[in-house]
Amino acid sequence: MIRLLLLLSVAAAPLAAGTAYADVYKYIDEKGNVQYTDKPPSLPAERLNVQSQRTDIVAVQERQEAEQAARAQSASSSRAQANASAEQRAANELSAKDKAERCIKARERYDKYMTSQRLYEEGKDGERRYLSDTELDAARASAKASMDVMCQ
Repeated sequence: MIRLLLLLSVAAAPLAAGTAYADVYKYIDEKGNVQYTDKPPSLPAERLNVQSQRTDIVAVQERQEAEQAARAQSASSSRAQANASAEQRAANELSAKDKAERCIKARERYDKYMTSQRLYEEGKDGERRYLSDTELDAARASAKASMDVMCQ
């Protein structure tokens, strides 16, 4: 009995693992529509040779998992790029904001130097030393150059 079961299982194994063949017929019905079936209602019907294979479920699942992992990897890399570009934009906005503030301060300094008749420097002991005309002209030129650089 065991030998018979073993013999049947060995004989059935190639059928289960191999390509499956099925009879498929193509015919035209009374209304003129093309129909496909395994049991035609009447002959003449054209017999088609259709071959199919069994699907390896484990291989399909592994392929789907690999595709999902690849999609997740690409999504995480695109998120990382988006975060990096957002950080770069934020840094550019901060630097633009800082540049605007420096420009405003340079303009205020230049305006102050141009409208003041006398400028002074404070000494170590808190005493004021007023600038001469040549020193005043040099300070105004320096403030103008600084403003030009900062406000480009």
